[in-house]
Amino acid sequence: MKEGYVIRDQTLPHFITATVVDWIDVFTRPTYKNYVIECLDFCIKNKGMILYGYVIMSNHIHLIVQSENGHLSDLIRDFKKFIAKSILDKIQTEPESRREWMLERFKLAAEKHTRNKNYQFWQYGNHAEEIYSNPFMWSKLDYIHLNPVRARIVEKASHYIYSSATNYVNDEGVIEKATNPIVDVLNPNAFTKYNQQY
Repeated sequence: MKEGYVIRDQTLPHFITATVVDWIDVFTRPTYKNYVIECLDFCIKNKGMILYGYVIMSNHIHLIVQSENGHLSDLIRDFKKFIAKSILDKIQTEPESRREWMLERFKLAAEKHTRNKNYQFWQYGNHAEEIYSNPFMWSKLDYIHLNPVRARIVEKASHYIYSSATNYVNDEGVIEKATNPIVDVLNPNAFTKYNQQY
């Protein structure tokens, strides 16, 4: 199964999914979602991340991302590792009504794998899919942006603040979209057929 979802060309953009173990709804708390936003912003400014799109759902994150320096696997690994460590620290030290239950789930997940010492936050793998064409890029952006609509969190994708839909619809949002992408796919007119959902 892993064979089909490895990052072969480190220079190309990829659709990435990072899922919390046992589909634990960690990201129902704004503080944790805001932290992911901060990490994305840091990676864009300091780690050469080119971010085309993202959405933070309750238990997983979708990204369309590229590495400016051609080390996408390293970038994703470090991004996920930093988020895991920081959020686990927050769960243990800040008020969290689900603390014991979540830490127990993360501990049980870690026991199944020798790589982890105490807790495992993310499921292994990223389900990486190489972006090989403009239509495929737009289909993945649509999929990402419509996640909160399908989950009935919002009626329009641009109303969900933890996604890049607003960047494309209103040219505003928490993360600045890539303005000089290596793959030229940023055509705002492509969204006209999605007006009701966007």
